[in-house]
Amino acid sequence: MKSRVTSQQVAKQAGVSRTTVSFILNDVPGVKFPQETKDRVFNAAEELGYVRDEAARTLASGKTYTVGLVLRQTEHLKVDSFISQAMYGLNEVCNRHGFRILIESADDIDRAGTYSGLVRAKKIDGVIVINARMDDRQLYALVDEGFPTVLIGSVGHSKEYAVVHTSKAEQIVAHLITLGHQHIAHVTLAPLSDHSVSFERLESYRRTLDKAGIKTGDELVRFGNYSAESGFEAMQELLRVKPYPTAVFAGNDTIALGVIAAIGQKGLRIPQDIAVVGYDDIPISAYTSPPLTTVHLPAVEPGRIAGEMLISLVRGEEPKERIVRLETELIVRESCGASSKGKKLKVKG
Repeated sequence: MKSRVTSQQVAKQAGVSRTTVSFILNDVPGVKFPQETKDRVFNAAEELGYVRDEAARTLASGKTYTVGLVLRQTEHLKVDSFISQAMYGLNEVCNRHGFRILIESADDIDRAGTYSGLVRAKKIDGVIVINARMDDRQLYALVDEGFPTVLIGSVGHSKEYAVVHTSKAEQIVAHLITLGHQHIAHVTLAPLSDHSVSFERLESYRRTLDKAGIKTGDELVRFGNYSAESGFEAMQELLRVKPYPTAVFAGNDTIALGVIAAIGQKGLRIPQDIAVVGYDDIPISAYTSPPLTTVHLPAVEPGRIAGEMLISLVRGEEPKERIVRLETELIVRESCGASSKGKKLKVKG
């Protein structure tokens, strides 16, 4: 039977004292070390397969070493691949720092205790919220109280720590306009009250058409709900009225899959009859028929960055940036009718 790795072995490999290893791995409050030293200790512990004594660690630090991950709706796990990729990145960081993840749903934001129950019961040291609603009063209260909180996405709170994507939808709508489209529909990512990004993409769509001198009301706007099914139903509605749109901007790639299915069911061709573009660049988007033009969003990276920011806050350290903005790329494939195949164009946000 293989013997258990000791902290002395970790100290020897990292080139530090056993006390230093104990302070770093147990996250003892009030004791600070250079990041390079902490990285050496974490790397040595990982390479050797060192297993922490969690009970001793909790007693030493007074922390639970648990991160609360709050989702707007647990149902989104089934339909929004961005969430699963962000969770993957967060899990990497939490494993590295010895934190666990507790998943909580905020399906009913008016229900008292969605966040406060976790906080007051001291089940978590901090919370990460994905796709928060702009009218989430409990979240605002948590941020105001200074409890370690990081958002993936933004609600526009002056005190928030957040990871956001800088790019908006103007570029992809403008791309359709440069291809000659004037009758462009939009199927939103979600109901507008659900998601600030959904509202932002709709406003970007309207603004870009207006700048191009294309007059349109909201007769070409339909509201999706993250899923392919909602995209399918929205596109069916759009195809009940002629003239049909010549192009559709879907709020995300999953919705675009439903849009594509509805167009095909009608006996129409993509892009010859109707061009389709999406958003997110989920893995399957390169393999649809035809391959989907979309905007690539870094999905794993927001989870990693949010995790590092939150752990810094839990440790009483200020993250390097309060708001981290990630760049996106326009990926031109065949579904829009352009000749470029898989060409990436950096989108300026």
